[in-house]
Amino acid sequence: MHQALEATARGLKTFGSDVADGFFEITHNGFALLGLAIVFAGLALVARPDLRQTGEVHLMSWLQSRLPVAAPEAIALPPNAIERTTASSPLDLPKQQAAVAYWLSKKYSVAAEPLSVLVSEAYQLGKNTKLDPTLILAIMAVESSFNPFAQSQVGAQGLMQVMTRVHTEKYESAGGTLTAFDPVTNMRVGVKVLLECISRAGSLEGGLRYYVGAANMDSDGGYTSKVMAEHERLRLVANGRSLPIWPSQPAQPAMRTQPAVPPLPVATTPTPEKTSPDAQKVALLADS
Repeated sequence: MHQALEATARGLKTFGSDVADGFFEITHNGFALLGLAIVFAGLALVARPDLRQTGEVHLMSWLQSRLPVAAPEAIALPPNAIERTTASSPLDLPKQQAAVAYWLSKKYSVAAEPLSVLVSEAYQLGKNTKLDPTLILAIMAVESSFNPFAQSQVGAQGLMQVMTRVHTEKYESAGGTLTAFDPVTNMRVGVKVLLECISRAGSLEGGLRYYVGAANMDSDGGYTSKVMAEHERLRLVANGRSLPIWPSQPAQPAMRTQPAVPPLPVATTPTPEKTSPDAQKVALLADS
């Protein structure tokens, strides 16, 4: 009996030893294979940057898919957001202004509500300055296609593409140059600059050449003709004409390579009928 127990114990001991040895062998070989796989994968990623990039994309997607998603209630809407919104209903505009707002909305693929504010402001500015409001709107159309955040390569900014760094002082009373991206402020500063240009040139067409920075150039790149053509279309729309709408082309006036050149001394201010070519080449002051 005693010998049988001893034999059984030795058998169990041998079995346990064999199992442990087998487990160790398997795990040892498994880790070795895993190490080799990692080495080969690393070499493949070094040799193939495209595979590394694809792997990074998949890994990031996998990680992001497992991030906790916030509930929609976590995004709060400020109750005073309406105070910062530059928009109004075109139905509140006079018939003439509403017609202009709807026509511009269709042509430039801009919502009629923010355009209604711009149209209303243009008519108020026109009343205060004796400028035709459709001229102001035409300049914005050609300059920025009604994008209040537009910026040219030479630094003209906003709806009317005012050279902010040249006309810094004009923005001071509004709070600084960042207000160049406020639509109404940009319009008002742009009209101020336009009035200075017209006054210096002595004519509307000459003023537009100053405005775009082409007063001392042989050509304004068709800028004046584009503005005047859009101005005429808007004037007809305001007067009740139904005009076809052609897709707008990206505005490319931004010639303003010489925005501020000190003026030459001029003895007298020329009248519109007597404006000489030399007088029209006198550059606009940076700010007056």
